[in-house]
This record gives sequence, C-alpha cells and structure tokens, in this order.
Amino acid sequence: MGTVHKMDLARIQEEFVQEFKFGNEERARVLVSQLGKGPKQVRSALEAMLESPESLVRQAAAFGLGELGGKASVERLERQLAIEEARGDYGSDAVVEDITRALARIGEASARAALVRRLERLTASAPAISDLNEMSYALWRRRHPDLIPAVRRSLEGLSHSEPNNLIGLLTLLEKSPEALDAWARASEVSIDHKMRALAVLEEDVPDSLIPILPAFIATAYALREQASGQDDDAAYYCERLFSLLLGDRERLIPALSGEARAMLRAVARSLVTSPSMSSALPAAVVLKLVGRPEDVALLESRRPEDDPGFAKVFDDAARVLRNLH
Repeated sequence: MGTVHKMDLARIQEEFVQEFKFGNEERARVLVSQLGKGPKQVRSALEAMLESPESLVRQAAAFGLGELGGKASVERLERQLAIEEARGDYGSDAVVEDITRALARIGEASARAALVRRLERLTASAPAISDLNEMSYALWRRRHPDLIPAVRRSLEGLSHSEPNNLIGLLTLLEKSPEALDAWARASEVSIDHKMRALAVLEEDVPDSLIPILPAFIATAYALREQASGQDDDAAYYCERLFSLLLGDRERLIPALSGEARAMLRAVARSLVTSPSMSSALPAAVVLKLVGRPEDVALLESRRPEDDPGFAKVFDDAARVLRNLH
C-alpha cells in the first residue's frame, strides 16, 4: 500500500468517524464503501479501527461492520462485544450500544443468536434498565418466533427488577395482530404495559402491525383528559404514541382511518393545552397533520410567547390548517 493510498485512507477514515459522530448515517455509509477496493479491504480497514484506543473510532467501526453485514462481521462484532464488556468503562459502554445496533441490522441468523447471548449475559447480573431497553429494540429488529423462549426466560430472571421494555417485546412477539388489537384496547391492561409495547414499536412498525395502531390511539383517546391534566402515566403514554406516529409520519398517518384520525385529533387538541411542552409540542405537530381549520384558534391561544422556537411549531401548524379548504 503506497504512502498516497495510506494518506487517502486516513482522510476517509477521519471523515467517516466525523460523519458517524454527528449522525449523518447516509454519508457515513458512502464513506464505508470507500475504505477499500472491495469488501475484503473494507472489512480489514474496519477491523483495524476496532483496535483504536478511541471509543468513537471503535463505535464508527461497529457501525461500518453492521453495514457490511455477513457472518464474518457478526463473528468479529461478537468478539469485540466481549472485549468491550470486559473493559467496562464509559467509552466501552457506548461501543457496546453501537455493536448491539450493528448486530440488529445484520440479517444473518447468527446475528440474532449473538444478541440472545448478549441478553443472557446481561440478565445473569444486575443490568441497567437502559441496557435491557436497548436489547429489546435490537431484538425487535431481528424479531423471530425463536426469540420468545429466550426473552421469556430473561423476564422470569428479572421478576424483581424495575419495569423494562422486554415485557413489551415479548407481547409483540407472542401475539398475532388480531390478538394485539384486542390487547391494546383492553382497559384491564395497564398503561405501563401498553407503553412498553409502544416504545418497542417505535423502533420499527412492520406493515402487518399498522392496522393495530388505531387500538393504541383509542387508549390515548380514553386517557386524553387525564393526560392534559398532567397525570404523568397518561401524559407519557400519549407522548410515546405521538413519537411513534411522528417518527414515520409519511407512512403511518395516511394509513389511519377517518375514525382513528378523528380520535388522534381529539387527543392532540387535549394535550396542546398542557403546560408541559413535552406534551404540547408534539400535539401541535400532530394537529398540523390531522387537524382542521377550526383548530387554528386553539393553537394561537396556546402559542408559547416566551420561546420563539416553540412558538414557531405552533405557528407552522396554524398556517397549514388555515390554508386547508
């Protein structure tokens, strides 16, 4: 490898790490392909980056191997996972998260198995709730009926721990779409349990589960007065629902029936009056998508005058609705 080539590689790696750092994944993917003349060279460059003492470089390398995919990437990522777990420092924790996300993007069955082994190691100790939640998202990305026994065993081993999103994952894995619809509408099911399922769905809503979203909206509709009155559980449930719908708004909002859109509008009208901007801001954005011209007066009356950034969200929603015919 000539000096010029080495200099070019160093420049590409540096740009790749920076693009990864700032969340520019599309550009980072392009740069991964430029780390070598073919998959073999690209893999070698990424594996060399895993040896870096800088955790950010190792995080970027994990992302790159996730994009490259294949059994070889799974094997190398799982080896690195063991190394980072043994290190156990702050930087390593961040690398572990990115390795977990990378494995969740690889379609090989071996990636799913590696994630299960990670879950089993976690639940054998006293895991942080954030780690368990991260695992629930990764496993949902690699969802398969084979995961059900492992997730159930993990939950049984954590019976005395704080609530976590694995319970939502297990529900989504076990139930058919029809059963999930009935479950999400059932008043006897706790808000927290439904909220755990929403949190996992926020990671990915498959086409087969889009028809059950009105069931979760119906629960929010029933909770809307409690939520606007600052009942923490009810408000947080509605916020998670908003987050899920807004995260993929171009696909999910148009798929809602007229009845579901009407219920969602009612929920948004209730929460836009909340003194908490964590509720009111997403409610204003939802109204922009499903509201009617009659909602303009409400938006204008609740406009947060003391914050120009927040006020713009309300102004944008009011402008769109004002122009509706």
